[in-house]
Amino acid sequence: MAAVVLLLGLAACAPAAGSGGTLTVFAAASLKASFTELAASFEEQHPGMHVQLSFAGSSDLATQISQGAPADVFASADTATMERVTQAGMADGGTRVFAVNTLALAVPPGNPAGIRTFADLARPGTRLVACAPQVPCGAAAAAVARRTGTDLKPVSEENSVTDVLGKVISGEADAGLVYRTDVRAAVGKVDSVPFPEAADAPATYPIATLAGAGDKAAADAFIQLVTGPEGQRVLEEAGFRTGGEAGGS
Repeated sequence: MAAVVLLLGLAACAPAAGSGGTLTVFAAASLKASFTELAASFEEQHPGMHVQLSFAGSSDLATQISQGAPADVFASADTATMERVTQAGMADGGTRVFAVNTLALAVPPGNPAGIRTFADLARPGTRLVACAPQVPCGAAAAAVARRTGTDLKPVSEENSVTDVLGKVISGEADAGLVYRTDVRAAVGKVDSVPFPEAADAPATYPIATLAGAGDKAAADAFIQLVTGPEGQRVLEEAGFRTGGEAGGS
């Protein structure tokens, strides 16, 4: 009897997702592969639950949330954008850092423009594509440019890393500033040019349950999946840094 009471008590303490319904997750575009895999796992673990994923630039997602877009969970590619959401009272409780990413240079296969360093991006005639300044990958690129004194003049500024990567893949750019997870996912379609300055502007990814969540238990359970062993393994396989390297809650 004592064992039964103990088990019931533990069950009452653990957050439980609803038995059915839709969980809407807004996530940075660079999380697409990882979160798609984790959403499928979440649905298997919670029969009847459907995870609706919406990927875009973090800044665009934060704007949608502020305008009343229905979402239960928000995962941003930087802390500044998440702070906009939390300071506006749109997050329920605290946020948790679950991964860290770093910038990378994506170039067409064979690197026809001969991009070797970050400074090469400022060469006249180089078709550089980057994220817009308000997007986390754009802010990180601008930070590196300031620290190195490099005058970047992108021919195009995009609202997400996937759009930047797409222009490199299509041959519209000589180089694109994205994340290392993006070039890893596009192996065979682009080559990667490492540059040490990327370490100076890491992208820290926080996640939070939103105040308007229809099923907070389900939202919390999804966040537990992301920050737990399975989620951290999936993220590591995609090229993110996790665990102690990613920071705390």
